Amino acid sequence: MIDATTPDPMTPVLILILVQAVLGATDNLVHHELEAGLPSRPGARLELTLHASREAIYAVLFAGLAWLQWRGLWAFALGGLLAVEVVITLKDFLVEDRTRRLPPFERVLHTVLAIGYGAILAMLAPILVGWAAAPSGLVVTGHGLISWIMSLASLGVGAWSVRNAIAVASLGSDGTPISTAAAVGTVLVTGATGFVGRRLTAALLAQHRRVIVLTRDRMAARAQFGAAPWVVESLDELPDELELDAVVNLAGASVAGGLWTPARRRTLLGSRIGTTERLVALFARMKRPPRALVNASAVGFYGDAGQMLLDETAERGPGFMADLCADWEAAAAKAEALAVRVCALRFGLVFDWTGGLLPMLAMPARFGLGARIGRGDQWAPWIHRDDAVRMMLAAIDDPAWRGAVNAVSPDLVTQAQLTRRLSAFFGRGQWLAAPAAPMRLVLGEFSDLFLAGQRVLPREALDLGFVFARPTLESAFARSHLPLRLTAPPRVERPMSLPAAA
Repeated sequence: MIDATTPDPMTPVLILILVQAVLGATDNLVHHELEAGLPSRPGARLELTLHASREAIYAVLFAGLAWLQWRGLWAFALGGLLAVEVVITLKDFLVEDRTRRLPPFERVLHTVLAIGYGAILAMLAPILVGWAAAPSGLVVTGHGLISWIMSLASLGVGAWSVRNAIAVASLGSDGTPISTAAAVGTVLVTGATGFVGRRLTAALLAQHRRVIVLTRDRMAARAQFGAAPWVVESLDELPDELELDAVVNLAGASVAGGLWTPARRRTLLGSRIGTTERLVALFARMKRPPRALVNASAVGFYGDAGQMLLDETAERGPGFMADLCADWEAAAAKAEALAVRVCALRFGLVFDWTGGLLPMLAMPARFGLGARIGRGDQWAPWIHRDDAVRMMLAAIDDPAWRGAVNAVSPDLVTQAQLTRRLSAFFGRGQWLAAPAAPMRLVLGEFSDLFLAGQRVLPREALDLGFVFARPTLESAFARSHLPLRLTAPPRVERPMSLPAAA
């Protein structure tokens, strides 16, 4: 232990490391997870590999500096770890610049982190020199409460390293292979690099269609899809003479990307309605508008509907999510005045093991820590990503798909049932509960994402003859090696029986 009468030279170093850890965690959560979605982006394997390696080094450094003096040859080993971290970070900077466009705040944060790391090295250097002059060995020491906080930071960054390593292993393929199927025409996709959009784009390319991708980040799209699609960053790049057969509009900032402050609400509205209005303006100046606009929406259109059964004839509900979805659908519906068929797909939770919500839900469930949220009786409509893609393909080609269509599975479950069945899939029980009151107090209306529910029926899709490939939760959880078939099944003569909606 350090003599209490002399200043501990490691204390300022450890405090600066903790500040650095908070900034790094912010960078990971805000930029890598919420904005870029790196753990579910196949083109980010190299960047994730670098992140996992660096975080593993941090886990060792945090714990090692908290409790040990690295003397003699061990000081050189510690110096080697610090040098390897520098090399990994420099490589990471090069990879980021080639594969995606960093927002200004992320660049600023990276600069601050680089300066902070330099300061840590400068403060640690004389301590390392002193340790190197001592006989070789790892001497147990401690720095009071700071050592315990450092240990928690080590566990956190170590868990993040494992999480990124698992993501790297799972990103070898973005779901099951996609079967080829003959199709013609040109399709414009917005939001193509997102969790659902990239699977749709891959399916369209597998159909040998011409695909145009509208994206804010041309580099990220190229890293994702290669040279196959035509990538544009503005609709102004498209000529009036372009002949589009259909447009699929998935663009929009994540509703789970932060609390619904007034500024965030404006971002959520603007990212959806602004893009949709620009699409309608494009249709108006084209010599021949597209035949169809397939526009994303969500079951949040119905608000918190309690236990009421809902189909597409139900009216919009209350709340910000309902307003967001209704305004988005209204903006898309303006294309009908240009003789464009408009289909609004109201998605539930979209499940797939390669990204999105399912891996996050599975992590606690795998260890028996899945929790009921509130009373757990709020309904959680969902759909497997492959069925969501197949619905979009049907809406592109089939003129019968128009108006609102609930893009949800017929397997209606509450949040408690979803958690219980996911836990059972891993052979675990479900016994934890998260009370609703603290969530509403802290998160405000943002808590509706977890506490509001809609008991939604896919009546229109079934009436149109759509056949679900993954109709039950268990089939959605199961990992399939069968290729995703894109050819539409024959229309069923007698649709699945559903209860009557209110």
